[in-house]
Amino acid sequence: MGRLIYNSSPRELEIDDRTLAHLRIAILNKLRRSESFSLTWEHGVANGSGRTTLWMHESIPLQFVFSGNRPPKLNRLWIEQLLLTANSASGLQYVPEPDEDDPIDDD
Repeated sequence: MGRLIYNSSPRELEIDDRTLAHLRIAILNKLRRSESFSLTWEHGVANGSGRTTLWMHESIPLQFVFSGNRPPKLNRLWIEQLLLTANSASGLQYVPEPDEDDPIDDD
C-alpha cells in the first residue's frame, strides 16, 4: 500500500501502489497546468468507512509514497478516465481500472 500525503496533515490516504501511480499522473497533469480541483477518496470499511475530500492546489506540498520499488505499466485509458472525473463538478474520484481494450465511453 502506498500513501498520498497532502500538506502537513497527519492524515495520510492509503492507496494501493498501482492505483496511486495512475492518480499521480492525473494529479500532476492537472497541477502542472495550474488547475486546482477537489479529490475525494473513500476510506473503505477496513479504514473505518467514510471519505476525505482534499482541495488540490499547486502551492500545497504533496507526496506520493510507494511501498514497491518498481513502477507499474500504466493504463492510458484509466488515466484519461481519472482526468475526466477531475474535470467534473464533483472532482477527481476513484474509477475502477478499465481493460485497455475497452472503447472509451463518451457519454
